[in-house]
Parts: sequence; structure tokens; C-alpha cells
Amino acid sequence: MKTMINGDEIFISTGGRDFDPKGKVLLFIHGSGQSHLSFALQNRYFANRGFQILSPSMPGHYLSQGEALTSIEDMADWHANLLDQMGVENAVVIGHSQGGLIALEMGRRHASKVKKIVILASAMAIPVNDALLSMAAEKEHKAAAAMVSWSHGQDGHKFDHSVPGQNHLGNGIEVMAQNKPGVLWTDLTACNNYHDGEAAAKALTCPVLCILAEKDKMVPAKFGKMLASTASDASFHVVKDAGHFVQSEKSIETNALMRPFFG
Repeated sequence: MKTMINGDEIFISTGGRDFDPKGKVLLFIHGSGQSHLSFALQNRYFANRGFQILSPSMPGHYLSQGEALTSIEDMADWHANLLDQMGVENAVVIGHSQGGLIALEMGRRHASKVKKIVILASAMAIPVNDALLSMAAEKEHKAAAAMVSWSHGQDGHKFDHSVPGQNHLGNGIEVMAQNKPGVLWTDLTACNNYHDGEAAAKALTCPVLCILAEKDKMVPAKFGKMLASTASDASFHVVKDAGHFVQSEKSIETNALMRPFFG
């Protein structure tokens, strides 16, 4: 599905179903250099179980037009605007990595629109080292390949995938290659510059579920546990042997954890 948001044509996956804003809406927010394809194994799964799916690619990412947003705060406002545009009163917000920061900030800035939050492999802060930022600015493809490798655990490096004909590393590189040049650096810089995660977590009034990955090299699980201990109504679960892309490497386990939390 395509819609206009702030003058840009934006692509939104609905899981292959017609979207009903009056239903139980799940808003999926992707991470740095990613797109709606990050949730390929969630969108259809939940769409076919009665949920209404909004899984957008942010501006400049994959099929969405416009320039990449430059701050976590702007990204949170953008997703709130998307809900308004689609006629949605409130939604369960699921954020992966950078998307987790956006979900936190959205919960603070737009509390009435956020019914519950699921944090996937994220934390209250995601600092990015200077070497990776420089690589993203100067050799984007090399930075993407490095991130894809670091973002998958041992199982993800075995070139096995629950979708026939796919492998995690190849798929990850291809997803990042679909974005406009410079998007990865812009996303990583936004993460690096965000310092209000603790304040946002403390301000949350909705339930939070943190699904963390045991083998996560990008955002180690210990930082997700800190988030869970900071928010007033939060719990966490660590998925064994999973890397940073827990929702694709361990999709069955991740979906099974989310489904009862959605209600």
C-alpha cells in the first residue's frame, strides 16, 4: 500500500490484507538502513491472525520517497503522523534496534497513540563507534556488509532461512542496498545522537515487552535488560542463540512471544 505523508509517497506493508483502522493495529518500526522487509516473517503471520498491520519503510528507505529523517524525535513524530493519516486511534508499537528508540520516544511524546510497546533487540541508547560511522559515510556497501555479519548469530551464518531460497546474510545485504545512498549514515548518526532513552523509558505509561537476543553483538542483551528494569511496566525475554536480527533468525520463537502480549 502507498500513501502520502508530509508530501512524500510512502510504502506500507499491510501483510497482504486490506487495512482496517478500527481493528487491532500493529505498527512495526524498522532499524537503521532497513525497511519494512525486516518484518517479512511477522507482517503476514499476524495479518493472517486477525491483526491490522502497518509496516512502513521510512522516507528514503526501499520503496518510500523523500529524504531520510535525521533524528529519533523526528522519526517518532513521523510515525505518529502516519497513524493519524491512516485513521488509527492507537496501536501496539513494535520497534527493532533503532526502531526501539523510536518506539520509546513515540511512547513518551505520543502516549495516547501507543497502547503497548515491543522492543526487539534494542535498548535505551545505541551509541555507534566512529569507525562504523566513517565507513557508512565513505564506503556504505562495506559498512552494510559488516553490519549484516555482526547482526547475525552463529545460526544466521549457516546460510539457512525459514523462507525457501533465502539466506540471512545475502538477504540482509540486499535489503540495505535498496535504500537511497547516505541513508545508512543518517540513520546511524540519529541513533548516536539520541540521549533521552532513559527519560523516555521512565515516562512510559504502557506495558513493554523486551525481546532480546543472547548472541547480539550490535546491542547486547544486558542493555535491553536495563531498559526493562527502568520502565515501570516492563518484562524481558532473552531468545537463546539469536543474533541482533532475532525476528528473522528466530521468527517462530519471536512471534510466539509477541502474540500473547498483543492480547
